Amino acid sequence: MPRKQAATQSILELPHLQGPFHIIGDVHGCFRELVSLLEELHYKVAFDEQKQQYHITRPDSSIVLFVGDLVDRGPNSPEVVRLVMNMVDAGLAYCVSGNHDDKLFRMLSGRSVKIRHGLEITVAQLKKYDSSFRQKIKNFLGSLPHHIILDHGRLVVAHAGLEEELHGLNTKGVRELCLYGPTTGEIDDKGLPVRLDWAAEYCGNAIVVYGHTPVHEPLWRNNTINIDTGCVFGGRLTALTYPDHLVHSVDALETYAQSIRPFIRYHHHH
Repeated sequence: MPRKQAATQSILELPHLQGPFHIIGDVHGCFRELVSLLEELHYKVAFDEQKQQYHITRPDSSIVLFVGDLVDRGPNSPEVVRLVMNMVDAGLAYCVSGNHDDKLFRMLSGRSVKIRHGLEITVAQLKKYDSSFRQKIKNFLGSLPHHIILDHGRLVVAHAGLEEELHGLNTKGVRELCLYGPTTGEIDDKGLPVRLDWAAEYCGNAIVVYGHTPVHEPLWRNNTINIDTGCVFGGRLTALTYPDHLVHSVDALETYAQSIRPFIRYHHHH
C-alpha cells in the first residue's frame, strides 16, 4: 500500500538567510492587491504569455516570505498560487502552508473535505484551468513547510504562529498548531473553534511573524507580530520588512467576503 501523502510535513531551516525579507500576510485570492503590494515594494511583475508564468524582478537581494492562506474567499486564488509558485521556483520567495492551502491540497488529492469557508469559490475558479495546472498547484501546496526558521533562529514564520519551545520540532501536533493555532477545544456560538491567544504568553527570543486571525493593524506583542490585516474582508494586505521592521500595506480594492469572526483589536499598553 502506498503511504497516504500528508501535506505540509516539513520544517524549512534557512539559518544563513538573514534578510532583507518582505513577509506578506494572508492573501486569500486577492491577486490585484498582491501585485500592487509587490510593486509598492519595488518588485516588477510581468506575465509571460508563452510560458504561462510570471516573471518577477526584485529591487535588491530581498526575499519574499508568505505566511500562508494564499487561497479561498477572494477573487483570484489560482493566479495568486501561480505567482507565488513562480516566485518560489525562481528562488525569490518561500511560503508556509496555511490551513486553507492545506485543505485545497487535500481536496486536489482526492480526499473528502467539506467545500465551504471560501473553498467553494476557489473550486469554481479552478474550473477554467486544465488538469496539469491543477496538478502543479497540488504538488506545490503539498510541498509547503509548516514553519520556516531563518537568520540563525532569530526569525520564525508560521501561519498561525508557534510558541518558542516548539520552534524546529516536526510533529503532527506542531504542524496542527502552525496551521490552526491553539484552541480550547470548545466551539463558539458561530460554530467556530475558540482560539487561545498564544502570543500574549510568548517570551521567546525569536521573532515570530504570523497571520491566520485578522487584525485591524499589525501590533508587536512580545516579539510576535500578526500581519493578517484582512485584505479579503475589505481590510489591507500587509508586508513586514525584516530586519528593519517597516510595514507596508495596500488597501483592498473591495470587500470580497464577510468575516464571521470580528477583526481583533489589540489594545496598546502604554
